[in-house]
Amino acid sequence: MAKDIFESSDAVRSSQPLRYVQSVTLNDPLHLESGGTLPNVTVAFETYGKLNTAGDNAILICHAISGDSHVARHHEEDDPGWWDILVGPGKPVDTNRFFVICPNLLGGCRGTTGPGSRNPATGKPYGPDFPTITIGDMVEVERRLLDHLGIGQLVAVVGGSVGGHQVLAWATRHPARLRGAAVLASSPRLTSQALAFDVVGRNAIRRDPHYHGGQYYDQPHGPEVGLALARMIGHITYLSPEAMSQKFEADRLHPREEAIEFEKTFSVGSYLGHQGTKFVERFDANSYMTLSLAMDLFDLGGTPEQLAASFSPACCRWLVLSFSSDWLFPPNQSRDVVGALIHNNAAVSYCEIESDCGHDAFLLPDDFDRYGGMIRAFIQNLAPATHVAGVEKDEQHGRTSIFHEHRLDYDRIVELIPPGASVLDLGCGTGRLLARLKHIGRGRLVGIELDEGKILGALPRNLDVIQADLNEGLRAFADKQFDCVVLSQTLQAVKDVEGVIAEMLRVGATCIVSFPNLAFHKLRNILAEEGRAPRAYGWLRDKWYDTADIRFLSIADFEDFCREKGLHVQRRIALNTEAGTEITEDANQDADLAIFVLGRAEES
Repeated sequence: MAKDIFESSDAVRSSQPLRYVQSVTLNDPLHLESGGTLPNVTVAFETYGKLNTAGDNAILICHAISGDSHVARHHEEDDPGWWDILVGPGKPVDTNRFFVICPNLLGGCRGTTGPGSRNPATGKPYGPDFPTITIGDMVEVERRLLDHLGIGQLVAVVGGSVGGHQVLAWATRHPARLRGAAVLASSPRLTSQALAFDVVGRNAIRRDPHYHGGQYYDQPHGPEVGLALARMIGHITYLSPEAMSQKFEADRLHPREEAIEFEKTFSVGSYLGHQGTKFVERFDANSYMTLSLAMDLFDLGGTPEQLAASFSPACCRWLVLSFSSDWLFPPNQSRDVVGALIHNNAAVSYCEIESDCGHDAFLLPDDFDRYGGMIRAFIQNLAPATHVAGVEKDEQHGRTSIFHEHRLDYDRIVELIPPGASVLDLGCGTGRLLARLKHIGRGRLVGIELDEGKILGALPRNLDVIQADLNEGLRAFADKQFDCVVLSQTLQAVKDVEGVIAEMLRVGATCIVSFPNLAFHKLRNILAEEGRAPRAYGWLRDKWYDTADIRFLSIADFEDFCREKGLHVQRRIALNTEAGTEITEDANQDADLAIFVLGRAEES
């Protein structure tokens, strides 16, 4: 069935009353970061699931600029929520297990105090007199709400876009209040390009002839055209060029007929006009200006040093997700956040989800199987009930064991890593080696992996895995940040061998490299006697035309490399994995796998 080109992240939202909204007035004055004060704040919120007797199963969901408290359905007959795919019974944020709270933002227009609320000093709506607020002010209101609900520490705070800004503020301002922070499609601050779109949107509202200086609440018409234009501009930024093409190229000159007063020459114009007109039905122009300005003012720093300082108070675990086609909150900004967390030795996992959906990807089902799975694993790892005694012991012998498909090289690598050592595993795959090291009690463990499918496989093992291309270096990591850096069965797929080895020796006090030996006599025979590329033996399972391996080296080749580059081989272990034995003589012929422990010659 073809997708409706008018489908968007706004499709399920409406101006209908929120049937399950709750409200509380927090009577203590709120002193704002801008210098103003609100004498009290009313907060609209919705809750899902039940708070357990220990009060330790709560998750806070933070919405983006145009969201509200209705994050999900409360039952099948309820109106859909804006994040129904993520929140609900059995879903990644599982309301059968967790007590979920989603408040409407300070400055909003769906029940929480905002510009449309009554100003006690005048008896009229605040309008333009509503003070400038910040993301920090929003988080302070959320903190007070949680105090009112009797919730101490959260399992996690989860949010995307401006919701992600709130998550960042929660982790850095109230570090003891959350065990985990899940940040999607967000940034430490907006780019100048993103700011520019918001400036144009606010000016469109201000210059609407029906704006009336912001006091339009008692007028026959408000700034509907200005607000619609602002939302149309926003929707352009939420979509990627790929999504625009998929939606509109096939019938670009055959727009859908819409009862709107905006240009409809092109199908994209009809779409934008529809989105803008629908938005006006449910949103307040002053709230849009207030919230967009708060987003624009958010700034944790523009340099690695500033970001590391901003994140230094945080002590939670992190999941940071970006989307490849998001040019409003581009992936490099998420990587900046991850770099600062790595600098601070924080527990962080990161993945850039391959997507054509643009910034809105985190709200849409297209890529949900991957990003939803990562959020599910992350939250399950944080939940106290996840770590059941005896699970690891049972796994040792089951078909789903972390040791299934036993690898002799892992046995030896584990022996080479001393107790308590910190380990960086390059090309960690689904985390089987790191899981073994975790099970036997090694120190801080971090994996680097490029394949997002393998990252999805590693996260349920309760590991920290960061997506990165080894060939681009390890610049996010400091000199000697780890006791040991491992490159296991990955060297043959590396383009920049010299660069990767140099980075390993910079970041790790000890480096361990393992690789298949192409001079092994059985592989030689396949080539010499059959005249075919060696495959279907041991580690070589792919055909020559679809293998990820681009290097074919022997033990002798690698020994030559070490001598040429001045590397000190502290230890060499040669294995015949088929026989399960260590080879001490003529290793280049009789071993199918080699493990080298390396250092620089000057350090030996």
